[in-house]
Amino acid sequence: MQTIFVMIKCDLGKTYGVADALVETEQVSEVHSISGQYDLMAKCYLEDGQDIGHFVCERLQRLQGIKDTFTLITFKTFT
Repeated sequence: MQTIFVMIKCDLGKTYGVADALVETEQVSEVHSISGQYDLMAKCYLEDGQDIGHFVCERLQRLQGIKDTFTLITFKTFT
């Protein structure tokens, strides 16, 4: 499994609706409200070999109320 974090900037007044839509997305395991330039951060688990760009562009960025995204790709998980 590949883990990515996607920070999401929402249209004004749409953050809670976007968060609800993200939670319903199968690959999204957690959604956090954050401070700073972005409104939300989603932790996503993708199958090995799944195209990250396609997932972000076709699944996440198409959700209504999303204005911008910033994707962080992880290399290793330390526990």
